[in-house]
Amino acid sequence: MNDKVLLFINGDAPKSFPNPDEYGLIACTDGAFHYLKNLNFPLNTLDFISGDFDSHSGKDENIYEEKFIYTPDQDKTDFHKALEIIIEKGFTNVDVLGGSGGEQDHFLGNLTVAFGFKDQLNIKFYDDFSEYYFVPKNFIVKGVKDKMISLYPFPAVENITTKGLNWPLINGNLSITSRIGTRNFAIEDEVSIKYEKGDLLIFVGKNYL
Repeated sequence: MNDKVLLFINGDAPKSFPNPDEYGLIACTDGAFHYLKNLNFPLNTLDFISGDFDSHSGKDENIYEEKFIYTPDQDKTDFHKALEIIIEKGFTNVDVLGGSGGEQDHFLGNLTVAFGFKDQLNIKFYDDFSEYYFVPKNFIVKGVKDKMISLYPFPAVENITTKGLNWPLINGNLSITSRIGTRNFAIEDEVSIKYEKGDLLIFVGKNYL
């Protein structure tokens, strides 16, 4: 089974789409459905559309009504509820588009939701500037020479060492209240990251040079 999921949520609409054939499951929240429709995304490839449907407007969506999964729980975001459905369906790798942009509290909320699922799902966000995701305590990211690399503690990381960055860290500590590791860049094709305690979010940007 192809274990990759493509999930669209209701941030800024992507300017381009990955190949749907690369995914075993394609889904969106109800808010994202509208920008997919406006951008002529092949809606027939959607496996489910989930949410509370507070933005459901009627006739066009009714064509796909059999794909609706109604999730009215107001204590959880539509993103959170979509991830729960993905877990129920047995998938573990999720590429998320539409996670940033728009209202910034939504962006921070999406990161918090992803943090809550990091032990169950491998979630990667993609936008026009970068890809970003939580990394384990011993990690290598490949194919990144000349790309911007930002390391963001969530909320703190202890005893972190990196190799392959222009400004390396050696047994350092990062914290959102003191020192963070943003706006670095890779001088090698592979960047290794090791840390002992905490949680770390990495942003891999476009080419720095």
